Amino acid sequence: MDELFFTGLGAGAGAGDGFFRIAAATPKIRVADVEGNAASILACVRSAAAAGVGALALPELCLTGYTCADLFLDRALLRACEDALARLLAETAELPVLFTVGLPVAHGEAVYNCAAVCCAGRLLGLSAKRHLPNYGEFYERRWFAPAPLHLSGAVPFAGQGPVPFGAGLVFRCTDPGMDAVAVGVEICEDLWVPQPPSVAMALEQGATVILNPSASDEVIGKAEYRRQLVSQQSARLYCAYAYADAGEGESTTDLVFAGENLIAENGSLLARTPLFSCEMATADVDLDRLLAERRRSTTWAGPAFPSGGTAGVGFSYRPGAARDGAAAGEDGRGAGEREGSGAPLMRSALEVDRVFPRTPFVPADRGEVAERCETIFGLQAAGLKTRLAHTGSRHAVIGLSGGLDSTLALLVTVRAFDALGLPRSGIHAVSMPGFGTTARTRGNAETLASALGADFREVSIHEAVRQHFEDIGHDPAVTDVTYENSQARERTQILMDLANQAGGMVIGTGDLSELALGWATYNGDHMSMYAVNASVPKTLVRHLVRYAAGLYGGAIERTLLDILDTPVSPELLPPTGDGQIAQRTEDLVGPYELHDFFLYHLLRFGFAPGKIFRMACRSFAGSYDAHTVWSWLRVFYRRFFAQQFKRSCLPDGPKVGSVTLSPRGDWRMPSDASARLWLDEVDALEPER
Repeated sequence: MDELFFTGLGAGAGAGDGFFRIAAATPKIRVADVEGNAASILACVRSAAAAGVGALALPELCLTGYTCADLFLDRALLRACEDALARLLAETAELPVLFTVGLPVAHGEAVYNCAAVCCAGRLLGLSAKRHLPNYGEFYERRWFAPAPLHLSGAVPFAGQGPVPFGAGLVFRCTDPGMDAVAVGVEICEDLWVPQPPSVAMALEQGATVILNPSASDEVIGKAEYRRQLVSQQSARLYCAYAYADAGEGESTTDLVFAGENLIAENGSLLARTPLFSCEMATADVDLDRLLAERRRSTTWAGPAFPSGGTAGVGFSYRPGAARDGAAAGEDGRGAGEREGSGAPLMRSALEVDRVFPRTPFVPADRGEVAERCETIFGLQAAGLKTRLAHTGSRHAVIGLSGGLDSTLALLVTVRAFDALGLPRSGIHAVSMPGFGTTARTRGNAETLASALGADFREVSIHEAVRQHFEDIGHDPAVTDVTYENSQARERTQILMDLANQAGGMVIGTGDLSELALGWATYNGDHMSMYAVNASVPKTLVRHLVRYAAGLYGGAIERTLLDILDTPVSPELLPPTGDGQIAQRTEDLVGPYELHDFFLYHLLRFGFAPGKIFRMACRSFAGSYDAHTVWSWLRVFYRRFFAQQFKRSCLPDGPKVGSVTLSPRGDWRMPSDASARLWLDEVDALEPER
């Protein structure tokens, strides 16, 4: 990133935005070489700490090698593991990273396949594997006992006095500002069963990060299934999931281990290492987003009857802190506040190694855009088809301006009519030239309507609006809001009356971005009988129209492409001397790509202004400087709050995405809610020019 670009980003620029760096790594090992393996593990931990990783997963039984077989029952090997873990704890006492070490642990009359969870020189607990495979080449029950269904208290180990033992342990950071860090550990096969332990860890203990030390042998087709499994579990639990796989050094007597490390967040695979490598996968996961997903989900709740097999364990990243993870030291400062502590604080959006898509409403994979567009067209047309059939309407009236939104509404209406078997001549596309209408937009409207087989007519509003100005005593030379809105309301009246004449419905054209900003005339273009674009943002409208252009081809494609190249404008002010559009929407309210970015992260995750600002600065670096982003963010919040009254009485319209503003369920907000809290935070962010 350009360092100069981010100078003077205002208050809170260094504050944590909920991002937390996690990793999964595969050390090179030798089977049964405990000392050598401990050295490889230590190198991985040091590398992770240097990279600012807060939680690191290392493979299953990596201290011995997963393929030790009957050696797991050997007393010498068991003693060597405990001694090596004690030395690892001593060597990592100053490293603020939570990490797992896979090793066999003898307890009572049994040996358990465990992950020792360590941080800053302390053994936080021994997480034991619950589900032991006993098929193919995996005969773990020959050597290990499954973790008990209920936690079995604490045991002394590696020179540290009693530590929690069993499955279902969740390690929650107690350092200031890091309460969202709650790490659960399940081991390999635990993920592959119908009811993984991580489910209870997330539901009962609030685990936001799951680490999986694994030893997954490689066969044809398994890698893709494993990636899907990890991604789906992260989606199901609204969590981050790090999967560390055994690799080079394991015995190849019968199996090969490929060392593929994976990190997923809420269904998305953020990072993975190549097969047959010993590398580290690292990603900055957004814990703030994960908690937002859980809070907005009406089905996210703990089970009616807790399993009793989970427990929370507090910890601190501060060297020398007690195991209970006291939140602050004697001087009242917590992790990362002491000079040189190096604790991995929650990261700012400006610090993370992560990309935030500029157009979050549009698939990042361009190959998916066509599929997404077809689905959206289908949803819009299905909604309108049902409404037309229910009301018995055989006619639809659309104000066709030659702009993007009315073009999309016409394309959707054509689909709905075709699906119902109605003649397209029942679609009445009405051009209503006013004081700002240009020949380009009027011509495109007529060409498109005629090419699609719709009925096209023109009704000039010049004389009607002039009469209205005379009636209310408005000077037409004053091109103020009255001048503009009178035209919009006259057009709506014409459309409503034409719909009455035909016994049809007025199809609304306004989009989601305009609703968010209140960029609509109340009881003008704000009103219709069914609003097909109400949940489609402007950045997505463009893709839908371009997609339709490719489907139709010929004259329709040429017209649609010209509409795409036309500046977005309500055309309510007189054109320039050479007949060009004088009123450009984005010059007045700001770039839609910025507003759609703001809108998505506000409504989808409830992010605070500071986080949205820093994410936008990172995403749009090189296109907009920090002050430009800040100024339009302030406009967004001011308009979003001030214009809620327009959204409180919206007409019906189909929901096509996860973010909508329908007052009947998706967004409920008082029309007179104060914006002060949000604007104060935005003002505090003002960057230097």
